[in-house]
Amino acid sequence: MRIWCVEDDENIRDLIEYALRGQSYEVKTFSHASPFYEALNDACPDLLLLDIMLPGEDGLSLLRRIRSDEKTKRLPVIMMTAKTEEVDIVSGLDAGADDYVTKPFGIMELLSRIRSLLRRTYPEKESKLTFLDITVNRDSYIVTVRDKEIGLTRKEYELLCYFIINQGIVLSRDRIMEVLWGEPFEAESRTIDMHIKSLRKKLGKAGKWIHTIRGVGYQLCEEKEKEV
Repeated sequence: MRIWCVEDDENIRDLIEYALRGQSYEVKTFSHASPFYEALNDACPDLLLLDIMLPGEDGLSLLRRIRSDEKTKRLPVIMMTAKTEEVDIVSGLDAGADDYVTKPFGIMELLSRIRSLLRRTYPEKESKLTFLDITVNRDSYIVTVRDKEIGLTRKEYELLCYFIINQGIVLSRDRIMEVLWGEPFEAESRTIDMHIKSLRKKLGKAGKWIHTIRGVGYQLCEEKEKEV
């Protein structure tokens, strides 16, 4: 995955580049907008880290140009800014940013936000999905819990992948049915419940992380059990 960073502070650029290369990302950094635009003529990144306070053209203007260009309008962008006023953050999000971090930020927080945004944007590019003790290798279709392999049916496997990709998000039964079965048909809504009951059983103690949300659907998270 290619990650580019536009940041005028050399120390921050170097820190980000070092951290990202340590995670096996391909990295390019830029101190201002002009070399970034030149690089776009040859390639496009999978994600952009963008400082708002830049010399010359500021980050918000750069972001608006990205969103107005057919080639880059869907490019995932995380804002990096020292501004913490709500109006400044809202301005960036309204201009098209997908997420933001405020300076000073911890590098582990930044890496977590990058992984989360990449997972949401390019789920098909993730060869390995993880949630706490659960690991799904999508190249070999092997699922392990605490390094112990478990056997799942095709639908159970698809359900687990969908939950991990959308971890923390409440997913309605209709949405699950539409994504995994092709259409939301209420008459078969119990089909989902039975598959999830079986999936929980096979996951063992890790099954408790699939929570039932009354009247809505399900959520994969580590919070206190919500099943009713």
